[in-house]
Amino acid sequence: MRTARVWSRLLGLGAVVVEGVDFDGEGVVVLARPRWQQRDRCGVCGRRSPGFDLGRGRRRWRALDLGTTLAYVEADAPRVRCREHGVVVCAVPWARHGSRFTRSFEDQAAWLAVQCSKKAVAELLRIAWRTVGAICERVAAEAQHDVELLDGLRRIGIDEISHRKGQRYLTVVVDHHSGRLVWAAAGRDRATVEAFLDALGPERCARLELVSCDMASWISGPIAERCPGAVRCVDPFHVVQLATDALDEIRREVWNEARKAGQTAVARDLKGARFALWKNPENLTRRQKTKLSTVQQTNQRLYRAYLLKEQLREIYRVPVEHAGALLDAWLQWARRSRLESFVKLARTITEQRPGIEAAIENGLSNARVEAINTNIRLITRRAFGFHSPDALIALAMLTLGGLCPPLPGRVT
Repeated sequence: MRTARVWSRLLGLGAVVVEGVDFDGEGVVVLARPRWQQRDRCGVCGRRSPGFDLGRGRRRWRALDLGTTLAYVEADAPRVRCREHGVVVCAVPWARHGSRFTRSFEDQAAWLAVQCSKKAVAELLRIAWRTVGAICERVAAEAQHDVELLDGLRRIGIDEISHRKGQRYLTVVVDHHSGRLVWAAAGRDRATVEAFLDALGPERCARLELVSCDMASWISGPIAERCPGAVRCVDPFHVVQLATDALDEIRREVWNEARKAGQTAVARDLKGARFALWKNPENLTRRQKTKLSTVQQTNQRLYRAYLLKEQLREIYRVPVEHAGALLDAWLQWARRSRLESFVKLARTITEQRPGIEAAIENGLSNARVEAINTNIRLITRRAFGFHSPDALIALAMLTLGGLCPPLPGRVT
């Protein structure tokens, strides 16, 4: 019996009955069976169920390596008839349902996938590259079932991120309080946001207080309809980005006019002034300051657009009690600026003004969401891409959602 406990401890099997140990051409094979309290249980829900048949005979599960030697667990795999899930293979305490690896093996693979590339994990554990993604999906799904990340949400941020060429997007939801990724799904449309709200449920939707996002209607629409108590805060970065885009549209117009008029030198200077116009004044190099000064002297129209962009940034820097008055002044200036792109921007900002003022009053932005997006891009690059968004979402939840399991045998 002491030898049996040693083998159970070595492979991280837990409280099981070890019937024997065999050595074959593949490695060490530990013959095991669940204890009587753990037998005849549904592999999906764990409910005790009546037996159905003996299944397809004995099965093997890959266990943690013993040094340089492969190790396996072998046991019978009978089936039961669950009243909820039908005929399924019995649960075993050492492995997750549908897996051919032990729980300890998968926990170690998931932990390694969080720390390094999938290629390195596959090489170290001697498994296929795609298998690493499948393991991450199973571990993340079990962790999300045990830990309810959507409880207690009050302030959240919603954004999308492109994870693959060809308009492949993920929608991510971040808790502003903890900074954790709490939900993600493939897609970037109204149905995706509604799927998140369905998972949240009416009661938790009613508890939401602030939601930071961009101006996309596919986010604002469902939030307004199903979260009556939530105030939408328009992300400041996206507001300033619209002003930068309007400025760049003016720059291109002026550049095209100079090029068509045969003013080659002026067109060249305008093209080279792009970064001087884009960057914040405090970050300009000496050369870029000189370029900006040249624009001020030679093209008042473009410089006026530059000042409009910078003035809009100031509404996020002044004290909250002065932001409204400054925004009023900016809107008046933009409407009479005779710059079509800024006139159009003034209309957009007027429509989005409640969300803009809410972001200023509450000091809320999508900064935490953008930090999560940056980490998701790092995960994608480190893994050299993903064939399935589910594998990326699983690894992101393990890494950024706090769901990563500890290494086997370690005390957390």
